[in-house]
Amino acid sequence: MTEENTFTANSPAPSSHNHVASLQTFLRNVLLGKNEQIDLVIACLLARGHLLLDDLPGTGKTTLAKAIADAIQGQLARVQCTPDLMPADITGFSIFNQKTREFEFNPGPVFADVLLSDEINRTTPRTQSAMLEAMAERQVTIDGKPHRLSSNFFVIATQNPIDSHGAYPLPEAQLDRFAIKLEIGYPDRVAQRKILSREVHTTDPHNTEPPTPSISLTDLQTLQQQVREVSVHPRVMEYLIDLVEASRSDIAVDLGVSPRGMMQWQAMAQAWAMLNQRDFVTPCDVAHVAHPVMSVRLITHGEATKDVIARILNHVPAPEYK
Repeated sequence: MTEENTFTANSPAPSSHNHVASLQTFLRNVLLGKNEQIDLVIACLLARGHLLLDDLPGTGKTTLAKAIADAIQGQLARVQCTPDLMPADITGFSIFNQKTREFEFNPGPVFADVLLSDEINRTTPRTQSAMLEAMAERQVTIDGKPHRLSSNFFVIATQNPIDSHGAYPLPEAQLDRFAIKLEIGYPDRVAQRKILSREVHTTDPHNTEPPTPSISLTDLQTLQQQVREVSVHPRVMEYLIDLVEASRSDIAVDLGVSPRGMMQWQAMAQAWAMLNQRDFVTPCDVAHVAHPVMSVRLITHGEATKDVIARILNHVPAPEYK
């Protein structure tokens, strides 16, 4: 792509459209009335990021994790984080086999394709840190030996924003491992009626047919590769850098977006462009994913994070395009 006139390029392959549309349909039928949140979750998955859900109990966080695993025909593991949870409970451990007289490795839940870490702020910092290598490198080291995780490894961590008793806030280093933070929120009235109707319908003992998988793990890997190939114009890169630097210099910000966060931001914008059937990123893509990307990593004082993000987006001029 040249730098002269526009950000335009070719559209992605039709098969990509079909796979993305299949994911959207599958997940939107599970989590009703939350199309925007679903699309951001899909973008996070395609960008090979990890997701932090900061929301109230009973809003569908576990349901969403199960649906994602079903949609990609992957293995789901769930960890209920408690103060007595140990790092080995997450990563796995080696145990001595009396018969073979050798140590055998017992893999932990991180070896699944989708890991739901429920109430991650309920476990100790030592156990939280066991997730760092897994999230960043997609591997864990046990007894000095590295073990590769699934190439599709996707973490969905949840935390309850209103109950801080007995909680251990996630350190900045771990927060930066997440691509985005989302709130699902309560469904609207129409969606709630559908939820109740569906609940009545599923009590029918004859309605036992499982949901049809959306795509395969191989399809997911193909989509993730195509996201990396979505082009980013130099002027869009400059716009992203301007936003990142503004996040660091704002008077209400103690900690802005890191270089790692900047790369995840670009990957999210590329994935958002693919969801909109484009193979190039526009400034609107960068701005659209700014809130979920920045909210997980900005440390602010004296002002709500969402207000700081809005001010940064308003003050940094976006490049014009046709």
